[in-house]
Amino acid sequence: MYFAINVIGILVFIAIGVLFSKRRREIRWQSVGILLVVNVVLAWFLASFSIGQTIVTKAMAIFTWLSAPIYTGISFVLPEFVNVSKMNFFTAACLPLLVIVPIYDSLTYFGIMPYIIKGIGKVLSTIFRLPKFECFYAVQMMFLGSVGSLAVSNLQLKRMKADRCLTVAFLTMSCSTAAITIAYSDMLPANLVLMAIPLNILSALMVTSLLHPVRVSEQEDVIVTLKDEETERLPFFYFFARSVVNTGRLVLIMAAAIIVVLGMVAIIDKIGMFIYPSLTLENVVGCVMYLFASLMGLGSTEAFTLGQYMGIKMMTSEYTAIVQAVPAMGHFTNHMQAVLTVFLTSFATLSTVGILLAVLRLIIDKSKNELISRNVGYLMLNGTLTSLISAGIAGLFFW
Repeated sequence: MYFAINVIGILVFIAIGVLFSKRRREIRWQSVGILLVVNVVLAWFLASFSIGQTIVTKAMAIFTWLSAPIYTGISFVLPEFVNVSKMNFFTAACLPLLVIVPIYDSLTYFGIMPYIIKGIGKVLSTIFRLPKFECFYAVQMMFLGSVGSLAVSNLQLKRMKADRCLTVAFLTMSCSTAAITIAYSDMLPANLVLMAIPLNILSALMVTSLLHPVRVSEQEDVIVTLKDEETERLPFFYFFARSVVNTGRLVLIMAAAIIVVLGMVAIIDKIGMFIYPSLTLENVVGCVMYLFASLMGLGSTEAFTLGQYMGIKMMTSEYTAIVQAVPAMGHFTNHMQAVLTVFLTSFATLSTVGILLAVLRLIIDKSKNELISRNVGYLMLNGTLTSLISAGIAGLFFW
């Protein structure tokens, strides 16, 4: 019975995407169907075969190995931030971008990155019947996260139409970086954390295809290069210095957005608790999310608990929810552990909306920013549905 409810839940989440679709008649059902099937098969493969987990683990290990030198400069300037048992969020998620983004920009300058985007994008586009850049961007988020992906994609975003920029914003709500995810694997069941990474990519593409389907012609589906943007080629070191300065601004904006959003939520919670001790945004959203958690194939008690963790994550951060969930994880059923872990392993939070809007102000023009700002509700809906579908699919294979 619970398995049937889990299956029905996934279909309900997809139906919600259709119900709130901006262009229902333009939904590419072939793409949605392919993404759903591939997602289910991938979840089955990762849950049932050790080789699936080994592949994901090795891929993340390689990325971690490549990322380790990034902290050399950070450790020299701020040793007290790095040489600790657990780095703070600013050190782990923000400061590495100061190195990563200029490296990507350098690859763009020499024409290497456009070929990589074109190659990966073309393969995925052929499979999923979606634009090349959007397909590549979904994969790229797994390694760079929201700000990093936006920063290294600035050339493309400047040239794309507003509708496609909104698509990218939708996709950005569903990311989770490898570095942060690996850290979470020490707190939550590692096999489930690693499973969440590819599931979120496919779910993000599927939900975005439902909520905001965009038709892209062959002439538009191109990868922008530096030659397309500059009439005269800039000296490399001038270009590199500009990249460093711009990235520094992005890092500060990212940190500021998180501080402001979490501070505002805390103020609203304080006012609510003055009226009634349990009246907080997290609890209110948690009660609403109980309706969705009950479609995950859980008993009423676990569904209510899951809904509370969902509310905490969405209104504060996934890290806050994970810290609170860790002590109780051993008391949950296998199914509860699966859906909870996969739901929490993404950046689909109110803080991410703040980061996204703040960073995009530096990258794209006013009209595109205004379109994205008018769709804040859709951004949260997209990220939430993505997490729900990924969690629901993972839950099919853990009982």
